[in-house]
Amino acid sequence: MIFAAAIGNLVEWFDFAVYGFLATILAEQFFPSGDSTAALLQTFAVFAVAFALRPLGGMVFGLIGDRIGRRRTLAVTILMMAGSTTVIGLLPSYHTVGIAATVLLCAARSVQGFSAGGEYAGACAYVLEHCPPDRKGRYSSFLPVSTFLSFALAALLSFALSASLSAESMSSWGWRIPFLVAAPLGLFGFYIRSRLEETPAFHAIEEQHERAPLQTWRALGPQAGAMLKLGGFISVTALSFYTFTSYMSTYLQAVAHVSRSTALLSSVIALVFAAALAPVFGRFSDRVGRRATMTISCLLLAVLVLPAFALAGGNSLPRIIGGQWLLALGTVMCNVVTAVLLSELFPTRVRYTASAITYNVAYTLFGGTAPFVATFLISKTGNNLSPALYLLVMSIVALLCARALPETSKRSLTDEPTSTPETAVPVLGDGVRRA
Repeated sequence: MIFAAAIGNLVEWFDFAVYGFLATILAEQFFPSGDSTAALLQTFAVFAVAFALRPLGGMVFGLIGDRIGRRRTLAVTILMMAGSTTVIGLLPSYHTVGIAATVLLCAARSVQGFSAGGEYAGACAYVLEHCPPDRKGRYSSFLPVSTFLSFALAALLSFALSASLSAESMSSWGWRIPFLVAAPLGLFGFYIRSRLEETPAFHAIEEQHERAPLQTWRALGPQAGAMLKLGGFISVTALSFYTFTSYMSTYLQAVAHVSRSTALLSSVIALVFAAALAPVFGRFSDRVGRRATMTISCLLLAVLVLPAFALAGGNSLPRIIGGQWLLALGTVMCNVVTAVLLSELFPTRVRYTASAITYNVAYTLFGGTAPFVATFLISKTGNNLSPALYLLVMSIVALLCARALPETSKRSLTDEPTSTPETAVPVLGDGVRRA
């Protein structure tokens, strides 16, 4: 069950990751030439466009997932992602059809973002609703593993193409290959997900006839406080994740002036390292609790981000990898604890909706804008460490939000989080109806 969910997640995020790793080439293909920095900013602006649709996708797929189940909803999201990614690989360039190419790229990225909105929170809910209560961090950590590996796979394929093709061939047609790979991967992921069983927790509320859309909206009210606090913590999860996975490759090329092949190779090594760390931090989270894990992750980011960027800005591969590994420590720990908190904080009947909205709003505001803001800060300040300072500030904000959240590691996912009588009016518990 965990393997099937993780494989689907890997396929989905591979499609999303390819865009970030090929940003410098896409800038040449879909925007007017002349000013390379302006073209790169425009490329990252389109990167952010996909995130603008993620909260809407999270709301829509969350409602569907809480209504018809996790399994069928996750099968739909992967088809949408694979289809839109394949379309990007088939688009004509700006030099061929002009501004129409840019518009079509934005449209395809919007579909990507809409489908991504229903992916991660739903996959987390699916896995965690099967987990033993004392091992939720351990088992849910395989979703971050699959996410980091998906970015590693995208970087590896981009590296292989960059190393084996001439610069002219890569710009002409080679960049399309990673996008076209999405078609068979998407079909494989759909096959895997269509064969999954629904979760026991969702079956329980089905049997109680407790899954009406209006009840979902009414039950979201009591979750507003938890959604806001969790969103504050996820802000640094999102920012660190996309700084580490997508922007760092661009930073190495544009700021450290290393070759595309070197930047992609170091990214592959760093991403595999991150994937290996995730299960370790998952067990750690089960042992010490969620609040301690959140606190340590924020402190790691705050302390290590400046040395990480300073090292990564060097001109040798060992220094670059060392910088990326330093950044990976806090980034991975944030992502691991976020995966389990998305489900632990919310009751079953609204778990998909509440977690998807919270997760995707935070990722839209701080994840999708990360490459753009980082590039903008460097261009305006002339300080190559300005993205690191931005991440440091957000780590402190996230730490304050983390300390306001309750400890949830011992909470059963078949029970409602404790509520006051006033806030518990719409829903008293999974399988317990109002008097």
